[in-house]
Amino acid sequence: MPMPVPFFDHKELLTLNTHDLPIYKDALAPYFPGVDVQPLYLDPNLGIWTLRVIFQPGVRLPCHYHTGPVHLFTMSGRWHYVEYPDQPQTAGSYLYEPGGSIHTFMVPQDNTEPTDTFMVVHGANINFDQDGNFVNVMDATDIMQLIDRLVKERGLDPARYIRPGNADYTVG
Repeated sequence: MPMPVPFFDHKELLTLNTHDLPIYKDALAPYFPGVDVQPLYLDPNLGIWTLRVIFQPGVRLPCHYHTGPVHLFTMSGRWHYVEYPDQPQTAGSYLYEPGGSIHTFMVPQDNTEPTDTFMVVHGANINFDQDGNFVNVMDATDIMQLIDRLVKERGLDPARYIRPGNADYTVG
């Protein structure tokens, strides 16, 4: 059997080093200060977003519903879901969340360090306020627009992250 022919002509690996990329401080301010974001892979077609997110002590995100699964790694610090206070996630924790999960992310105020996480999210977060009212949807497209806005507002260099090509017709 002959070797397969690569579908894409890659001249180099699609690789990023988080040490070489900017971290967008307070990316969700003014609504949720203390959330720093580093985009790594954003695919609006498949609805997959891979981010490094650093949460400062005391951050609490809105209650949200996941339309797809999430893989979340905690590299430093600690956090928990308000709904599961007896299951804190600490450095070295890996959490799998199936689609349909509903919870409220919280970093304790008494954390002595930021909580550094790495997440791969499929689909969207549907966010709700404390009364259960719809607030917004956060997905790969929303993250792309957020980063573009921050770059423009702050006069930064364009963001560098991996993004697959857009859908198109075949050439016939």
